[in-house]
Amino acid sequence: MAKFQIWLAVVSTALLAASVLADVVVLTEDNFDKEVGQDRGALVEFYAPWCGHCKKLAPEYENLGTSFKKAKSVLIGKVDCDEHKSLCSKYGVSGYPTLQWFPKGTMEPKKYEGPRTAEALAEFVNSEGGTNVKIAVAPSDVVVLTGDNFNEVVLDESKDVLVEFYAPWCGHCKNLAPTYEKVASAFKLEKDVVIANLDADKHKDLGEKYGVSGFPTLKFFPKSNKAGEDYEGGRDLEDFVSTINEKCGTNRDSKGQLTSKAGIVASLDDLVKEFLSAGDEEKKTVFTRIEEEVEKLRDSTARYGKIYLKAAKSTLEKGADYPKKEIERLQRILAKSISPAKADEFTLKKNILSAFT
Repeated sequence: MAKFQIWLAVVSTALLAASVLADVVVLTEDNFDKEVGQDRGALVEFYAPWCGHCKKLAPEYENLGTSFKKAKSVLIGKVDCDEHKSLCSKYGVSGYPTLQWFPKGTMEPKKYEGPRTAEALAEFVNSEGGTNVKIAVAPSDVVVLTGDNFNEVVLDESKDVLVEFYAPWCGHCKNLAPTYEKVASAFKLEKDVVIANLDADKHKDLGEKYGVSGFPTLKFFPKSNKAGEDYEGGRDLEDFVSTINEKCGTNRDSKGQLTSKAGIVASLDDLVKEFLSAGDEEKKTVFTRIEEEVEKLRDSTARYGKIYLKAAKSTLEKGADYPKKEIERLQRILAKSISPAKADEFTLKKNILSAFT
């Protein structure tokens, strides 16, 4: 019994720590009165998990929570109104998300009616709470184009470049911005792919040159056509990723990880099939043909060819079980926390070794 009580205490402490350690404090009917209206001001988001506007606000609100994490005089919290209906009803919540400010020492809230960006929310909280916190700006993977670097970046015939022509005041551009940032992050390790944008309100001459008449306008400048062509894919993250993969010959998913198709070279796969079905002496002959085929490869496929060659050589020297054992080893490494560049390296090896199993 004593052991169970100790275990229960440990679990309870861990659960409490988990809710407190979050940058945005999870508020419930049990802890609301203890956290809000006490010795610090509180901004509270009343939300529903299924609400589209709440989902859109989520990254901005999380950024706000992270930025105010060390501000002892302010709490950034949230209440799930699906789970705590009576609490939300108590404070007159009839739509989602509803944002309310509870001043220090009072349970009488003031409704927030301003823009739902981290910057605007921070300005409001600073004004109400007497703080001076600035929102941390995350580094961007989108290449910012200007009149000085446009030709150097976009007209580089060794790069495939997607350009968003936008205006700072454009609502559709602001809505696209977080998705476009994720697109840039997904392809940041692709040296031949550039995701860029240009303030075409500021650089009107470039906008006019490329026929931009509305915002945002997306144009693709592939290696083979630096006159540019209209981007005709969808504007959801998955659509962007799929279109870029098709246009650029890349194999990324929406999180920027390589897919199972990455590194695969059809002509070498055909030779690998011959290699696997050949007898011991014939394998050496097919290996020579693989070497010859690899010599013909250029650019990124040349890199993949070297991996094929190494896999074939190791299979010759270490036996038919080598590819399977090596794949298992690589999977164990990939399951750990490793850098994106290393994950790419090991995923390519694993994909290519799969052809030998």
